[in-house]
Amino acid sequence: MCADITGGTLSGSEDVCLIRGDQGRAIRALLDRIADKWALLIIATLHHQRLRFTGLQRHIPGISQRMLSLTLRKLERDGLVIRTVHAEVPPRVEYELSDLATTLIPHAIALANWAIEHNPDIDARRAAYDQQHREPGA
Repeated sequence: MCADITGGTLSGSEDVCLIRGDQGRAIRALLDRIADKWALLIIATLHHQRLRFTGLQRHIPGISQRMLSLTLRKLERDGLVIRTVHAEVPPRVEYELSDLATTLIPHAIALANWAIEHNPDIDARRAAYDQQHREPGA
């Protein structure tokens, strides 16, 4: 049991209580960091390798230079990506995961496995819902 924001109690495991413990601030902040369209793809691409900007862009089809730049900057700010500028002419910039980001990999893999396992069920339920809630005559 854990207390909710109204002072009542919630049934469930302590793990579920962790999600609600701070009114969801920690989990919302995490999802804001990694749940955009590109962040986890960048993190997965940098897993076990250091890449330059163009190398990253080559490994992530469909990402624009602007979105790659913005997402890298956000991940660097959060301490998940390390940007190294080498004093050369022209300057060489490389990106790699921080130790903090590597601790995220197993959890991201668990989420990916859950998604792969359950997406067929979710797709079927969406189709059933859409069929049931279709406007008459549509």
